[in-house]
Amino acid sequence: MSEFAGIEAPLTDLESIDTMLTVRPGGVRSYFRVAEEAGTVVKCEPADAQIIVFNSPTIEDEADLMEYYNIDYHTLQSSLDPEELSRLEFETDHAAFIFKRPKSFSADDNFLLKLTSTGVFIYEDRVVIVMPDDAPLFEGRAPLRIFSIQDVVLRLLYQSISHFEGHLKAINMLSDSLERRIITSMETRYLLNMFALEKSLVYILNAINSNGALFDKMKSLAGRLGFDHDQTGILEDIIIENQQCLRRSEIYSQVIAGLMDARASIVSHNLNTLIKKFTLWTIAIMMANLVVGVFSMNVELPLPGERIYLPFYLVNAMAIAAGLAVFWFSKSRK
Repeated sequence: MSEFAGIEAPLTDLESIDTMLTVRPGGVRSYFRVAEEAGTVVKCEPADAQIIVFNSPTIEDEADLMEYYNIDYHTLQSSLDPEELSRLEFETDHAAFIFKRPKSFSADDNFLLKLTSTGVFIYEDRVVIVMPDDAPLFEGRAPLRIFSIQDVVLRLLYQSISHFEGHLKAINMLSDSLERRIITSMETRYLLNMFALEKSLVYILNAINSNGALFDKMKSLAGRLGFDHDQTGILEDIIIENQQCLRRSEIYSQVIAGLMDARASIVSHNLNTLIKKFTLWTIAIMMANLVVGVFSMNVELPLPGERIYLPFYLVNAMAIAAGLAVFWFSKSRK
């Protein structure tokens, strides 16, 4: 990486630093190295690490990052802030950039898909990754082969776009499922879930757009970041993928937002239909009660020993006929 050539590391003995970091209390730390023969990354001992990942760093971890890796406090906190926008900065001995990525979905979020930030700090011979959660890295199908630190950075960017696309597919599936339930629903619960999906799409749109600005800046400064011609071409492909993901999220957002009023009307219509049915049954029962109240006051009950049963059954028949007449009149009016 030519931009950082000749610049010394924060301390001269980096291997002893990593060894010291592993015994310090704090969050989860993972160590990887580039396996050039396989074109991927593998876990390794701290002394051989080229990629150091800090998951959910504690105060002790943050102190180590600032002391041993010369990371600015503001930049470090921005890496852990889910509201921070994507950006790129150059420090004395490293380049730092923050990008947005989706957070793992939790059932407790009630259909609200949240986002988070990730900080990447690129040195001459290593990269430090700071994440506010324990999301897995370098798992699943590899979109590109890794032979250098720059390839690791490109894979992280590509992986974030893949996560966004996965969240968009999940939103589409959840939206379809909620729509089927809204058709027969008389509750606002599913509407609130749709509002949560719409809110998630707004955040996703903002995050993808922010990442797009970061990718464009990285392309213009590809030489300073140590990208060669092939890696710059991959970065251009990532920019195209991000634009397509942005367009897809815009379409989903427009569809969900445009049909929210219609879905609310469906729930209101279902509720009105239920109230109408209850009202019809109430009127039918009231008509039957009216007939019974008018004609049955002096009618003898069909008790044992009584011989006149006709008036009792006649009044009941008239009550039933009055109730049925209400339903017949309602259907004829339709």
